[in-house]
Amino acid sequence: MKLQLLSDLHLESETFEPEPAPGAEVLVLAGDIDSTWQGLTRFAGWPVPVLLVPGNHEFDGRDIHQGLAQLSTLTQGLGIRLLYRDSCVLTDAQGVAVRWVGATRWSDFDLFGVAGRARAMRAGRYFADVMRAERHGRPFDAEAVREEGLQCRAYLEQALREPADGRWQRTVVITHFAPSLLSADPRYGAAPGTASFCSADDDLIPQADLWLHGHLHCRHHYRVPRSDGSATPVVCQARGLAHKGEDLGLEPLRVWEV
Repeated sequence: MKLQLLSDLHLESETFEPEPAPGAEVLVLAGDIDSTWQGLTRFAGWPVPVLLVPGNHEFDGRDIHQGLAQLSTLTQGLGIRLLYRDSCVLTDAQGVAVRWVGATRWSDFDLFGVAGRARAMRAGRYFADVMRAERHGRPFDAEAVREEGLQCRAYLEQALREPADGRWQRTVVITHFAPSLLSADPRYGAAPGTASFCSADDDLIPQADLWLHGHLHCRHHYRVPRSDGSATPVVCQARGLAHKGEDLGLEPLRVWEV
């Protein structure tokens, strides 16, 4: 199946006109499309199915659970499939069934192990300061982010253990947060704050046929070896902020294949 991947468009402040990629059979939006949600209307009536995994900024200024329910209603009306700890199966033109497993995968701050968690969580105050979101009426702080992150990790573990039983031939995982330190932004490297962007899901990557993510305002394409001698590609096609030059090298019409 051929796919187009976009993320971190930040249409609430950036000027960008998305276009369908020729040959793509599905469009994947890997989060941080528009914190106001208004930009999502640009994907209504898209010529191929659109899958959205919300990013952290889709919840800015909102209670994350109430916001999720409201976002679900909005995307249904736009014909966009929302994947938040959820999956769906699409069949390509050759009759190959592909399962799409989606989770925001909030950070659990364990990127550098238990010993580095405290420093990572201190750096993770970013979430409360920037998002100004709530959960169950309380600030969505680093502790709350970690709890959500652990639930995302548990969901991905369960989903990747599930036998296909002939229902699909390939599995693609979509997360907003990155699954590995290998996706770290080279501008910041292995700083404590990187744990707010990457998770230590390296053990899960080989269980998928392809892993897509956003969140880092840079592009990545690397491969993680599997036990059978093949490898799982990990791809990030984030746009980022043009006024910082983060969009340089973006290939919005590039088509990837699984």
